[in-house]
Amino acid sequence: MNTGHDADDGPAGDRDQGDDCDDRDVPGALGALGGLDGDAASRLLRLFDGHRLTPVQRRIAHCLAQHAADAPFLSSIEVAELAGVSQPSVTRFAIALGYGGYPGLRRRFRELGARPGPPARPLLEDPVPEDRVPEDRVPEDSAHPDLAPADPDSGRGRATGAGGGYRRAVLAEIENLRALARSLDDPAPVAAAARLLAASRPLPVLGLRAAAAQAAGFAYFAAKVHPDVRLLHEAGSLLADRVEQAAAAGATALLCFALPRYPAELVDALRAARTAGLAVVTVSDRRVPALAGLSHVLLTAAVGTHLVFDTACAPMMLGRVLLEAMCDELPGAQARLEAFEASAAARGVFLID
Repeated sequence: MNTGHDADDGPAGDRDQGDDCDDRDVPGALGALGGLDGDAASRLLRLFDGHRLTPVQRRIAHCLAQHAADAPFLSSIEVAELAGVSQPSVTRFAIALGYGGYPGLRRRFRELGARPGPPARPLLEDPVPEDRVPEDRVPEDSAHPDLAPADPDSGRGRATGAGGGYRRAVLAEIENLRALARSLDDPAPVAAAARLLAASRPLPVLGLRAAAAQAAGFAYFAAKVHPDVRLLHEAGSLLADRVEQAAAAGATALLCFALPRYPAELVDALRAARTAGLAVVTVSDRRVPALAGLSHVLLTAAVGTHLVFDTACAPMMLGRVLLEAMCDELPGAQARLEAFEASAAARGVFLID
């Protein structure tokens, strides 16, 4: 019976711990690759464009592009050994790219014309744990040639040399910031969000897992201009308690940072906020229906997915823009800043003024 898997594929039902897929598209070429054959690596990178991959699957893609010259001749077991993952993960990777199994993907590698090269070596010794999956495609336009998105057919875009892939990741992140800048041509959504947040006393700021750092950074700076900021970054039953406590203390709005892979607890927290009568402002990398439906204002900025773990420069910048807009809405914001600076100087808080 033909089940869609060749003998080389291994049991597709076997799963690595944590190797679960999300429903997001991989943008652009995956980076960090210094391949043995730059042209072959670039062709493989384009093959992986626009597919739904987990971080473990991204690692397999990195490994294959790193060893692009050998890819058409490697078995799924050899790829698994090189990437430090299980052989069924390689099978699932091929299926995620639209093939019945790894042999079908390997035939595609051969069609791409990658030539054989020196023996491949493993990239990493230990498996990389999964954290999330990638997001929307990086914009293609750019106003400056040095900051333009990497063109796979150009020398700048090829994954050649030890730092070629890192450069791809940085350029893609720059494009995320450019896309954010274009979106801010219409400042109305940010202004509306700022008015809601500035009026809330206290102001709860929510961020779980990958978004905890974004929430903490925002809360740190917001506390210098807002009289009562409450950081919510611990999941569990206490989270709803803290949302309700903020509402009981007079809060009228909540700011939520939501980044992939979107913890399920966020939905419960936002429902608690809505039940308590709070207006919800969400900063995310894209429109996630489960979160957007609970948000009064949704602001988006793409995360970078060219490395194994996401980069969130654009969401961080969007948070700072939102805070800037809040300063314009907060009475006494400048006076609070000046009072903090005077106190910090008197206490010798910083090494350099």
